[in-house]
Amino acid sequence: MSDLINDLQYKLQLINRAIDTLAHNGKRLAKAEQEYRIGLAKKILELRESGIPVTIISDLARGDRQIAELKFQRDTSEAIYNANQEAINGWKLEVRMLESQISREWGRGD
Repeated sequence: MSDLINDLQYKLQLINRAIDTLAHNGKRLAKAEQEYRIGLAKKILELRESGIPVTIISDLARGDRQIAELKFQRDTSEAIYNANQEAINGWKLEVRMLESQISREWGRGD
């Protein structure tokens, strides 16, 4: 029984650390999104001022190497953030399973 309780406590610690990491990665994602949107807006304005037809500005701006790099950073940050969320969900499921097992063993009187 003590092994189950130790496992439960360990998983809860993992969840707490993962939540802290999620908050940090959420800020990174927001910053990457901000940088991408600002960079894209600047590039679109630059292209409009140079007389590029409006119908192709969006494609040209997104195809710019610097803007593509900003989007890559944003997408990478989003993937890391989502992976953190999935890890937390997995550990929460493991916690529920451990709690259920502890309840069963506690009810048996072992």
